[in-house]
Amino acid sequence: MKYVLVTGGVVSGLGKGVTASSIGLLLQACGLRVTAIKIDPYLNTDAGTMSPIEHGEVFVLDDGGEVDLDLGNYERFMDIKLTRDNNITTGKIYQYVIEKERRGDYLGKTVQVVPHITDAIQEWIERVAHIPVDGKAGPADVCVIELGGTIGDIESMPFIQALGQFSYRVGAGNFCAVHVSLVPVLNVVGEQKTKPTQHSVRGLRGQGLTPHILACRSTTVLDESAKGKLSQFCLIPGENIITLYDVPNIWHIPLLLRDQKAHEAIFKVLNLKGMTQEPDLKEWTRRAESCDMLHEPVRIALVGKYTCLSDSYLSILKALVHASVGWHQKLLVDWVSATDLEEETAKENHDAYKAAWKLLKGADGVLVPGGFGDRGVQGKMVAVKYARENRIPFLGICLGMQIAVLEFARSVLGVHDAASTEFDPKTKSPYVIFMPEGSKTHMGGTMRLGSRRTFFQTKECKTAKLYGCKSFIDERHRHRYEVNPDVVARLENAGLSFTGKDETGQRMEIVELPNHPYFVGVQFHPEFKSRPGKPSPVFFGFIGAACGKLDAVHHYSNGVGNDISAAAKTYQNGTPTKPAFRAEYANGNCNGNGNGLHY
Repeated sequence: MKYVLVTGGVVSGLGKGVTASSIGLLLQACGLRVTAIKIDPYLNTDAGTMSPIEHGEVFVLDDGGEVDLDLGNYERFMDIKLTRDNNITTGKIYQYVIEKERRGDYLGKTVQVVPHITDAIQEWIERVAHIPVDGKAGPADVCVIELGGTIGDIESMPFIQALGQFSYRVGAGNFCAVHVSLVPVLNVVGEQKTKPTQHSVRGLRGQGLTPHILACRSTTVLDESAKGKLSQFCLIPGENIITLYDVPNIWHIPLLLRDQKAHEAIFKVLNLKGMTQEPDLKEWTRRAESCDMLHEPVRIALVGKYTCLSDSYLSILKALVHASVGWHQKLLVDWVSATDLEEETAKENHDAYKAAWKLLKGADGVLVPGGFGDRGVQGKMVAVKYARENRIPFLGICLGMQIAVLEFARSVLGVHDAASTEFDPKTKSPYVIFMPEGSKTHMGGTMRLGSRRTFFQTKECKTAKLYGCKSFIDERHRHRYEVNPDVVARLENAGLSFTGKDETGQRMEIVELPNHPYFVGVQFHPEFKSRPGKPSPVFFGFIGAACGKLDAVHHYSNGVGNDISAAAKTYQNGTPTKPAFRAEYANGNCNGNGNGLHY
């Protein structure tokens, strides 16, 4: 097993996760099998109880692991399925060591950070690195490890110590350290400054880790004088200093690494020269370049609670991008704070209220994502009502689906006090209820989590067609509340259709309005399984409806393929430009494996 460690210096938010993902993709393109591990030095056992505003979105894995959003980057870039153990936290390590101590596994020893914590970290990495994540038998060839935070953080020190020991333990030729650092340009002098990176590398060396490769974040390409300084003072060969300058979209990062021969530098350190092929990134390059050339806009209003931080909805944004690129549309997202749509805001801040409604009314599609707590619920409800009554394409995810059900009950059924017990525990009209097996005493890891099966009730609904008319699908969940099964019959008699349910028929998974251009709510989170070139069917249908092209495609009953761009490209303004299109694609043999829109 070969290991590539990615660390960060100077400031946080440099893009270590994207860099680690891009390195993994580049190595895959060279014919290697790759897995990934993210180390988060915080004391939380997992990311499940963290506020999205504090730490960005909580990404959910197939096994129900609530993890750091960077694992979402790994899965999207490398098209792999990770496990909860691929995310290491200080809380997990200490919990593991304390449990061993309580059992008496240390035989009376005084348990210390060194060697017990550091040994546990190394054992964890080695064990998880050998778990296959690409659907093939046997371990991967390379494990990419990302250490969260920046060099110098107190909480990172045990991990740096452990990784230093680990590099010695696995031996030279099996461990490559990549340090991502900032090279700022001061506006006053207009010169790239290398001193912060020099200090960062010195700090890393002082803690026992020597970087082999420098990945320098800068607004522009690193000039030769700056590269020369870094090489001289950081003791790193010039060919091992890579510039990660600003690019139009992050899909260009693997191409930057390839063009600067980062893979060759890594292979030289890992003694893999001559054992791999030249990187094949043709499809990735085509997708990155085509994304830059999109000009026909599709405008989506994202009505949420955490709109002040885009990372709160990172996977949703990525899923929207994947679908928009598939339809050859330029995605424009308008962030609408749900509270700004409420009548109370109209009284207190009329300008914010007016601006929010202007964005909502100017949108081609309305998306209401998941969330927790009652703040902004009324704003989300009026957004759903606006989309339903004005026949604007709508997608509701998790809480967004529940809000759609409540709005329908209030507006169509006339049940004006229809509510969720999450917001009103004593409501007399509980249309959304706490799930039977949920815990009301513990928050962490007690939701309905991970991959669960949804069975279509009919193959004639929009979502079933988008998924290829399968009998069932597997999607990832993260919720405590769900639609009350006792009110389903009444809702369906009024025109709301629950087209997807769990195996018991008691849990509502998908809701649609059949007579609406696109009104879909899903209890699961389809964004977590969306990939570049393989967009989530639900998002693909949503964007297709928002840009007015979905209805022009009469035969979309075979699902979304591996890359639907070719299919969508044959449509201009919703009109087929290729007469043989329907006949050619109707059988679904579009180089797809059934997880998407073959047409």
